[in-house]
Amino acid sequence: MKFGRYIIIFVLFVGLMITFGNRGLWDSYVMRKQLQNLRKANQNIVHENASLKKEINLLQSNLSYIEMIARNDLGMVKQGDVVFRISK
Repeated sequence: MKFGRYIIIFVLFVGLMITFGNRGLWDSYVMRKQLQNLRKANQNIVHENASLKKEINLLQSNLSYIEMIARNDLGMVKQGDVVFRISK
């Protein structure tokens, strides 16, 4: 009878080690989730880089885009434009 108990304890111990031990099933699950999150973040960065490359190309070659940026973001005006200032 004692031998059977030791076998049961040993099997439970090995099962726990396979599940929760170093490089066990739980670690594998956590690593898969982490890899999935990193791939998603990498994909977002790739999309952001592509849009930044498009904007760089526009800024280097398209004068009307540069003018639009200067007018909208920097508040610049062209000669001959009428500027209205509203005070509070």
